[in-house]
Amino acid sequence: MKRQVDVHQHLWPPGLVDELRRRRQRPYLDGWVLHLDGEPPYAVDPGDHDLARRAAQEDGLVLLSLSSPLGIESLAPAEAHGLLDAWHGFADDLPDDYGLWAAPALVEPDLDGLAKTLAHDRVHGLQVPATALATPSALESLAPVLATAQHADLPVLVHPGPATDPATGGPGWWPALTSYVAQQSAAWHSWHIAGRSLLPTLRIAFVGLAGLAPLHHERLAQRGGELGAIDRHIYYETSSYGTQAIDAMSRVVGVDPLVNGSDRPYAEPTDPGLGEALSHAIFVANPHHLLTGGDR
Repeated sequence: MKRQVDVHQHLWPPGLVDELRRRRQRPYLDGWVLHLDGEPPYAVDPGDHDLARRAAQEDGLVLLSLSSPLGIESLAPAEAHGLLDAWHGFADDLPDDYGLWAAPALVEPDLDGLAKTLAHDRVHGLQVPATALATPSALESLAPVLATAQHADLPVLVHPGPATDPATGGPGWWPALTSYVAQQSAAWHSWHIAGRSLLPTLRIAFVGLAGLAPLHHERLAQRGGELGAIDRHIYYETSSYGTQAIDAMSRVVGVDPLVNGSDRPYAEPTDPGLGEALSHAIFVANPHHLLTGGDR
């Protein structure tokens, strides 16, 4: 019987924490206080990054995601190397119920090295920051990195990158409701224009229901675009959304593209309460199709 899957959680291995504490420029940790560009200092709960404690909360397969708002992927190679090695080295320490999304270095990417990382049995795909797909031309530049996942027959997860235009003194949720949503929407529209012609078989999932971008299909049509046929290899991860948004998305793109992701520890899993069949699709059937392709 297929297991339930959560395709999107965050947990930092000790090696990554140590690397972040060695840094003196953002992103860095001062003890357990995280400092990032575009966001206020954030007090991290150490228990959130205790694998044994977290594993006790889970039932099924959990995929861990490097926190792309840190901006590690876009650091200069000399800065990114140790951080990414610490992240990918975590794959060797994971129990059977956990896996990783690999993370690429976006400045001078090492495609051969990335291919070797993707071959690890605890690595289930590649995550990229939405900021790297901000425009169709940016997507074209990123295509060789994405093609590495396509060649490995593994999916790509598009996750918000570093926040932009911070609200000085604003609430802590500000980036998640402004910059992150806008990034996901821009990345989805870039893919909508240019993605499939560049990468014809890539399975790709957008965190946070792609910033609800498909729900704007009527506005898209009014401005000269079109939604077109539903692409069976595009998926929409549900983190931080509930019944109303998930129901609305299902009416535009259908049920098959919707996949469960919680964003734990920053949010909790949500069952939309729209019936047993839909919950099974979101939590079990659709995530397995995202990860493996083939028949549903």
